[in-house]
Amino acid sequence: MFVYSVKTSKAKIAALLLGVCGVIIALFLVIGRGNKPVADDSAVNHKAATAAERTAFLSQFGWKISEDPVEICEVIIPEDFEAGYSEYAEMNKAQGFDLEPYKGVRAKRWTYDVLNYPGLEEKSGIIQANLLIYDGRVIGGDISSLEPDGFIHGFDFPSAPV
Repeated sequence: MFVYSVKTSKAKIAALLLGVCGVIIALFLVIGRGNKPVADDSAVNHKAATAAERTAFLSQFGWKISEDPVEICEVIIPEDFEAGYSEYAEMNKAQGFDLEPYKGVRAKRWTYDVLNYPGLEEKSGIIQANLLIYDGRVIGGDISSLEPDGFIHGFDFPSAPV
């Protein structure tokens, strides 16, 4: 049997405890930030926590939308982008939204009716704006037609009817 004794002072014990606490706090900060993707802060305002911010986001591109959303639902960005979703992710990347950092993340999709789509008068169908929102910011989305021969494109306002 071995007995080992250490002579220490209160100052050394306090310093050791402060060091351990510092390491624990640093780990919590690193782990907490590791799960949240960082949104791109370009010239486009991505804020979308409130109805006014979502309306303002779409109006940056020239869209006028219905006051109330048609649908609000929770979606999970897929871990693996398969054929259909990889095309959607590429469309979003082309308009400045990279969905890669959000793989596996729960987001909300807010869907609004578009009121001013060019050529809407001649169309009998519905055209909608879909916003993918994470942590109060737009991370992607589209403008789409619900017709059988419909379309889907980014947020840019078309110069001519689609």
